[in-house]
Amino acid sequence: MRIFFLIFAALVILPLQATPKDLLVYIGTYTQGDSEGIYTFRFDAETGRPGPVRLAAESLNPSFLALHPSGRVAYAVNEVSAFEGQASGAVSAYQIQDNGDLTFLNQLASGGGAPCHLVVDQTGKYLLVANYLGGNVGVFSLADDGRLAARTDLVQHIGSSVNRRRQNGPHAHSVNLDANNRFAAAADLGVDKVFVYPLDRDRGRLDASRARSVSLRAGAGPRHFAFHPNGQLAFVNSELHSELTSLRFDAATGDLTVLDSLSTLPPSAPGNSTAETQVHPNGRFVYVSNRGHNSIAVFAVDPSSGKLRLVEHESTGGKVPRNFSLDPSGRFLLAANQQSDSVVFFKVNSRSGALTPTGVTITVPTPVCVKFLERQ
Repeated sequence: MRIFFLIFAALVILPLQATPKDLLVYIGTYTQGDSEGIYTFRFDAETGRPGPVRLAAESLNPSFLALHPSGRVAYAVNEVSAFEGQASGAVSAYQIQDNGDLTFLNQLASGGGAPCHLVVDQTGKYLLVANYLGGNVGVFSLADDGRLAARTDLVQHIGSSVNRRRQNGPHAHSVNLDANNRFAAAADLGVDKVFVYPLDRDRGRLDASRARSVSLRAGAGPRHFAFHPNGQLAFVNSELHSELTSLRFDAATGDLTVLDSLSTLPPSAPGNSTAETQVHPNGRFVYVSNRGHNSIAVFAVDPSSGKLRLVEHESTGGKVPRNFSLDPSGRFLLAANQQSDSVVFFKVNSRSGALTPTGVTITVPTPVCVKFLERQ
């Protein structure tokens, strides 16, 4: 009877202990130098070690990436200012092969110059893109196979702010969807605002007539935005002021309210601009990359009040860290150093949020974006 019990227990317990091991990582890049497009490698979720890096698809300036919820299609912005005779960049769709290679599906104009961020909605029906030079946000419908079907909306931002060099007009820099797939939050560096648009999931449109917005300090330059797992908080980094701001999010109305702001830099740090904002899966920590100081700023956050507390500044071991990404378990963070052609691996302390270099660095030319894909 004891032997039977142990065997039965093992059968019950083992599946619960199983964790996804087969992760792919995709790296978006700029292609003005040695890069040829989008790169990929396998990632061991237990050890945090990578497989060989290889080119997944040739593409022009695929600086930011997004993945379809099916895990079978990848999307990239093509961050250029002219496409097929238009003052526009482009968006490209790729089928993900079993070995991780990307097969080109199609490409459409993004609706504005220098598209720099994109996201797929939870239903897999729509893709949203932020166009930096266009100062607008576009929506695309997606076909059943993940191809870009048509642009269904383009919402233009209007205005400027106090930094005459960087804020002479609107510059949409990111677009994110809330957990309920009801609202799209678009951070605009040029007008110092985050706009929140209701998403019409039947027509693929953003309801600008019912848009809400929150203003940050003049000259702040809001860049990348992230929702908290609890659906009640959100965070945005201000590129021009090197700050992280926490906000209260009303999931019923889309309203955002500023709660707290802290500098992402130590005192007397040299010139800097922030890039990425990410929330740990456990909701206790927020991370921001500093370009210039070349570090990741780690913050603890109170999930109830949104109050921020600086934990540390950890060097990224390279120059100009852009995007970074936490693996699905939250145990590892990979930071892309754009000007040193490196992606550096860190172990995450789940109790303190602090980062420790693992000693692993891989070479990728001009890396900008890091995306984990959990293969089913």
